[in-house]
Amino acid sequence: MQICKECGIAVNTVKSWLSVLEASYIIFLLRPHHKNFRKRLIKSPKLYFIDVGLAAYLLDIQDETHVKNHPLRGFLFETFIVAEILKKRFNNIKTHNLYYFRDNVGNEVDVLMDLGSEVIPIEIKSGQTMNDEFFKGLNYYRTRNPTVKQSWLIYGGDKYYQDGEHKICPYDQMNRRIVKL
Repeated sequence: MQICKECGIAVNTVKSWLSVLEASYIIFLLRPHHKNFRKRLIKSPKLYFIDVGLAAYLLDIQDETHVKNHPLRGFLFETFIVAEILKKRFNNIKTHNLYYFRDNVGNEVDVLMDLGSEVIPIEIKSGQTMNDEFFKGLNYYRTRNPTVKQSWLIYGGDKYYQDGEHKICPYDQMNRRIVKL
């Protein structure tokens, strides 16, 4: 664990602290999804704060103009979306069933919602205008898992539409557009 080296503490201590933070709903550990893939995959969890305001405070972000230019703006946006998906699933009395996909060469999908009978890949981008690069992870994942019926891109823009195999959804419409959340 990288955090152990940076802080100079034992792995078990870090695991214990993270366990307390997760049980207190301060953080959420998104585990990797690695069913039926022979490729070498990343298997360590991704850490998200449930409260984006707390994450911004810890990054010493003072106001909204500061966050617009902050180098971790994309991370905060992704944290916000993951937390919203998680909260909606819990409010609907569902288990989270949320994972992520990343292989050893950098192909990644931010969130995979595993519903048992289907997996829904979700990519999250803070940008307000579309870029072909936004679809790279979704397109790659669809080649690895051809059973995917729908994939989503949640972004910082304001227009909902479908682009081929992908549904593009503004962040402020995701709770009503993505029915299976």
